[in-house]
Amino acid sequence: MVASQVHLVRHGEVFNPDGILYGRLPGFGLSKLGHRMAQAAADELVARDRPVRALRVSPLQRTRESAAPIAEAFGLEPVIDERIIEPTNRFEGTKMKLAVRKPQYWPFLVNPLRPSWGEAYTSIERRMLAAIDDAFASVDDGDVILVSHQLPVWVAHLSITGQRYPHDPRKRRCALSSITTFELAAEPEKKPVDARPGDGPVAVHPGRSEASRRYAEAGYVEPAAALLVGATDVGAV
Repeated sequence: MVASQVHLVRHGEVFNPDGILYGRLPGFGLSKLGHRMAQAAADELVARDRPVRALRVSPLQRTRESAAPIAEAFGLEPVIDERIIEPTNRFEGTKMKLAVRKPQYWPFLVNPLRPSWGEAYTSIERRMLAAIDDAFASVDDGDVILVSHQLPVWVAHLSITGQRYPHDPRKRRCALSSITTFELAAEPEKKPVDARPGDGPVAVHPGRSEASRRYAEAGYVEPAAALLVGATDVGAV
């Protein structure tokens, strides 16, 4: 037996008044609004009335704090999983709008398809799918929750729904404290999933991994949607 569903929860808003690209830098925890967002995600998961057996968390402060209300709601002890951490980023500690004007950063912008400024999309895919694999196999029944970051969650989505990795970071469908849910695919490769309502069918990724074919996206929700107006979300690329 395996888990019924795996839920990828993104962290809430981070206290970042200077608009720094913080990436993996320490000392960036949730804002007051971010804590409310994290509680909204926990409330959504509770409202689903599904048994949750395990909770795995990226080691960064913002994800650990976002996992706290989920842990309390379900009586779980969070387990750190390094594989669902924020990707590396050459722009950590800078402001993106200023950094791109400096010649020393230009070499990091030459290949947005990889991308050249950080961890390769293929690397993110491998570690995220490995974490999802283990999450499904870690329990005999019920659900597992992974609290992670925008780009890892988005790459998992792109992989499992058969889409290509290159994308505009501003258009990722992965809001603060959003929940992306995956389940085992009954019939892998049956039909591509739409990226967004109204976008039309997406092409299957020709290099799609065997691991990604085992899963299907079951849903996406934004429990903190009412709190997103005016929220700051500039911490990573």
